[in-house]
Amino acid sequence: MLIALLTSLSERRREMAVLRAVGARPWHVFALLLGEATFLTLLGIVLGIAALYVGLGMRETLAGAGSRAVHRSRWPSAAEFGLMMLVAVSGVLIGLIPAYRIYRLSLADGMTIRI
Repeated sequence: MLIALLTSLSERRREMAVLRAVGARPWHVFALLLGEATFLTLLGIVLGIAALYVGLGMRETLAGAGSRAVHRSRWPSAAEFGLMMLVAVSGVLIGLIPAYRIYRLSLADGMTIRI
């Protein structure tokens, strides 16, 4: 996620400069990028859990009632919830890096044109 955010950050410098030009404070832009990282992390967790349960449901259906390989779906355990929280916190902490980098950019920095 860090690589994706840093790559998009270099492409979005002008966008952030425009936000600053229309009155957004540096901490607004910081919060915007941190919110994006948090949203992407939580979306990844939710979609991952959904894909897991869809896959388990399909396996149960395809295996049939007489198969010994059937795995009954259950709620995630406390340890699994702990891992999800660790992933969520890690995503937010990783999001601090590009958010801080954009926070440091000045208005003139974002408006330079590279040839």
